[in-house]
Amino acid sequence: MQVGPGAVIGPHVTIGADTEIGPNTVVEGRTSIGARNRIFQFASLGAAPQDLKYRGEPSRLEIGDDNLIREFTTIHRGTEGGGMVTRVGSHVLVMNYAHIAHDCIVADHVILANSTNLAGHCVIEEWAVTMGMCGVHQFTRVGAHAALAAGSKVAQDVPPYSLVAGEERARLVGLNEVGLERRGFSRDVIRALKRSLRLLFYSNLSRAQATKQVLETEGHLPEVRRLVEFIANSKRGVVGRNRD
Repeated sequence: MQVGPGAVIGPHVTIGADTEIGPNTVVEGRTSIGARNRIFQFASLGAAPQDLKYRGEPSRLEIGDDNLIREFTTIHRGTEGGGMVTRVGSHVLVMNYAHIAHDCIVADHVILANSTNLAGHCVIEEWAVTMGMCGVHQFTRVGAHAALAAGSKVAQDVPPYSLVAGEERARLVGLNEVGLERRGFSRDVIRALKRSLRLLFYSNLSRAQATKQVLETEGHLPEVRRLVEFIANSKRGVVGRNRD
């Protein structure tokens, strides 16, 4: 482990092998950081949450392995109302000035670009990507392999594999086709997901009718079933379609 000059490490912090803590970084609270992370200067990890209901309960921040956490990132520990833990997985890139609020769950291989702000209790599934200046409302889920265009303001759940955009309120633009190609999804799966999104969001069918048809025609694919299940289990509702 390497710790840069001026860094402050609290008494309840644990840090894994080969992790680098940059100059003037503050790591406090009950924070555990895994192996081979690089945390750049002026980051703040494990501070008390910005939640008026927080009463000093011994909540935690858990960070996995092989992450890059860039300058001026802030990640707060959990609260009693959210399960007592904020969790960041492994192989995650968090860029400058990003904020991960209390009780968020950020899965493996996520990229949060500059000035992305996650409010409390958000869930960001694996391989999701946000571009710069994105804002995500509390209790919102962003599905696996989804992409948020720069400046997107997200107030409802973002389906897996999708691309959303919108500075006032994010809307579904279509499939995150480029991202899926880069991650090795087959053309058959990509085409099936594209057809499924069209039926679910752009057809004249009701959501129940579209879901039934998608499962009948494409339900043999686990990716399609995951898309349908994510939408069905949404508590906030999913983003609407772009009508332009």
